[in-house]
Amino acid sequence: MAIPITVLDCDLLLYGRGHRTLDRFKLDDVTDEYLMTMYGFPRQFIYYLVELLGASLSRPTQRSRAISPETQILAALGFYTSGSFQTRMGDAIGISQASMSRCVANVTEALVERASQFIRFPADEASIQALKDEFYGLAAMPGVIGVVDCIHVAIKAPNAEDLSYVNRKGLHSLNCLMVCDIRGALMTVETNWPGSLQDYAVLQQSSLSSQFEAGMHKDSWLLGDSSFFLRTWLMTPLHITETPAEYRYNKAHSATHSVIEKTFQTLCSRFRCLDGSKGALQYSPEKSSHIILACCVLHNISLEHGMDVWSSPMTGPMEQPPEEEYEHMESLDLEADRIRQELMLTHFS
Repeated sequence: MAIPITVLDCDLLLYGRGHRTLDRFKLDDVTDEYLMTMYGFPRQFIYYLVELLGASLSRPTQRSRAISPETQILAALGFYTSGSFQTRMGDAIGISQASMSRCVANVTEALVERASQFIRFPADEASIQALKDEFYGLAAMPGVIGVVDCIHVAIKAPNAEDLSYVNRKGLHSLNCLMVCDIRGALMTVETNWPGSLQDYAVLQQSSLSSQFEAGMHKDSWLLGDSSFFLRTWLMTPLHITETPAEYRYNKAHSATHSVIEKTFQTLCSRFRCLDGSKGALQYSPEKSSHIILACCVLHNISLEHGMDVWSSPMTGPMEQPPEEEYEHMESLDLEADRIRQELMLTHFS
């Protein structure tokens, strides 16, 4: 007698009836140590994600064994934190690698939909002043409301003809622009830029630059390294220091800028799918961009839940393409140069 194929799905065909079914895996059945080892996050954090994303992940389905939001989130966290669709990861929660891929796609889109909820610049004056006070307390650099930098994330080659994603090291990547506060919380994230674009070009074309050029956050500035151009709203280090004031300025700048360097290290140690050691993201540039943004959302949520940037495990310094020098361009913005000179005279003399 033939068995109607409609009662079967890929997970049942792959694993059989003896395999743990999708709705039998419960967080309460495993230890906290197991959750941290397999998925990188503690139980209460995962419960929060289920509550946050549950409605988006509970879409109507014709399948009798639809994957629960809890299982989808565990599958996605497993991928984000390990960087691969390992068979053991799917086995642990009772789904196939094909289903793992669908779960990652669903959770990624649900997180991207909520990016503006968790990644944003504060709007009120009190919060802006708090940013300035916190940064000043770190290394006595006044007026700073954020630190900006770019990070390359490796992706598979979109196609043989498209060279726009090939970076200076000859690898395909996305060049991602980010701004963080003193805690490492991300306030701006743009993950869609092709790897061939240098950091200064990414910033010039970004919505972040447009906002600051339009006068957002007057009398404040971001700090960027020497891969960016000096601007009235972006203070960069001097390439050559000739006076004690210039030396002290550069020293304070470096100490403050190190916040985002450590933030990048944390992102790539917590979300191993981004660090390149597991290989490139095997998705189109658009989907890869969404995965990076989803990890950034999770990074900020984890900070809100007390998972400190500074207490996260580190994998060592990030390997980034070498910076280029743009000192000869700085004189084009005379007002920016005047502001930096005044800053050094007033605060570092």
